[in-house]
Amino acid sequence: MSLNSPLIIEETKQNNKEEERRKLVEEVKKQLWLSGPLISVTLLNFGINLISVMFVGHLGELPLSGASIATSFASVTGFNLLGGMASALDTLCGQSYGAKQYRMLGIHMQRAMFILMIVAIPLAIIWANTRSILIFLGQDPEISTEAGNYATLMVPSLFAYGLLQCLNRFLQTQNIVFPMMFSSAVTTLLHLPLCWIMVYKSGLESRGAAIANSISYWVNVTILSLYVMFSPSCKKTWNGFSDEALALNNIPIFLKLAIPSAVMVCLEMWSFELMVLLSGLLPNPKLETSVLSICLTTAGTVWMIPFGLSGAISIRVSNELGAGHPRAARLAVYVVVVIALIESILVGAAMILLRNICGYAYSNEEEVVKYVATMLPILAASNLLDGMQCVLSGTARGVGWQKIGAYINLGSYYIVGIPSGVVLAFVLHIGGKGLWLGIICALVVQVFCLTIVTIRTDWEKEAKKATDRVYNSITTESLVS
Repeated sequence: MSLNSPLIIEETKQNNKEEERRKLVEEVKKQLWLSGPLISVTLLNFGINLISVMFVGHLGELPLSGASIATSFASVTGFNLLGGMASALDTLCGQSYGAKQYRMLGIHMQRAMFILMIVAIPLAIIWANTRSILIFLGQDPEISTEAGNYATLMVPSLFAYGLLQCLNRFLQTQNIVFPMMFSSAVTTLLHLPLCWIMVYKSGLESRGAAIANSISYWVNVTILSLYVMFSPSCKKTWNGFSDEALALNNIPIFLKLAIPSAVMVCLEMWSFELMVLLSGLLPNPKLETSVLSICLTTAGTVWMIPFGLSGAISIRVSNELGAGHPRAARLAVYVVVVIALIESILVGAAMILLRNICGYAYSNEEEVVKYVATMLPILAASNLLDGMQCVLSGTARGVGWQKIGAYINLGSYYIVGIPSGVVLAFVLHIGGKGLWLGIICALVVQVFCLTIVTIRTDWEKEAKKATDRVYNSITTESLVS
């Protein structure tokens, strides 16, 4: 029978379709297997600060205000920056693992830890001066003093957080996610009784909650460190401490990705915090700030789902590019976009359907509940866009486009989003809705730009870049040793 016969051609087409379907199903399974635990880890880690603030809330209005402001200040000036810098490991460790250069994962992680600990020192000085900074910014002296005491006692958690971010990315780029979920679950469960003892039984009150935070973060770091050192799963990637990690001529390789990574994350996170601050300048600032804070908390909670998907796509893209599989990396991006779209539509629909009762979870005041109900459809729209930008940003980290992402975020939020929000809120007098609509404008621009960059990607070229990045690191390490 001729190879060009219709029967052979049809059979070949059928086999190709079956193979494509198999790869698609396999990719969906991989991403769901990764994203599920990553979502859990994010929620559990988020729960530590939330639990502490909840315990402090029962002490009175002043301790609650101080702890809330201190937690927000800590996120803006420390946690976001360190988390952003650590995300450079999504590229470096992920591509090294895909290229089967396992020893380099341990080197990259140690180098990241060293640099983040140095960066944490000036951040710790800022935290220690929280009271003076807040008073300088015009905050109430009494609340500033309370926040300053809380932030100062949280300084040890800053160093633990930096190490934790490095350990998490070291493990997740190897597709080792369940130990991270176990460690976070144990830490959060232990944090509940620890917080109760430190706040109510030790006599430390709100200061006890800050100390409990630091203890819990270090517990998490200890559990994961022991796992990395003694687990057979990390035998190939962890060969003990190495002088190569501190080689000065290789530090720029990390910083080249870490600095734009931090800028990319911070520019986005800071814009949301700025929106809440701007709401305090609106007429009826108490209502506007309360509702915007509720919306921000709600958006931050549901955002954990696409953030888990974002981590999963970073792993998949970096692994496949490092392994020299550009078509598999491209398929992974298509799959995660569809998953994020479905998830965002379902969550958005739930927000709209439950809009009249969601406000009661935060307040019993009818004015607040009604305002939240009018905001939730807008929040649902932003959630859809935020889910898309989240997974596309994860793709950017996996490929190594942190610098491009930083420029896009700068333009989206600070050239388009915030100015639009100010005009809508203060010039057109739309109020808090206007501020959030400004964020939606930023998200539209961000998603559009990231989509264009992703569509125009030459995946073959990116796979070659990943290979060059991995082997350039190895060559430099060899020269040093």
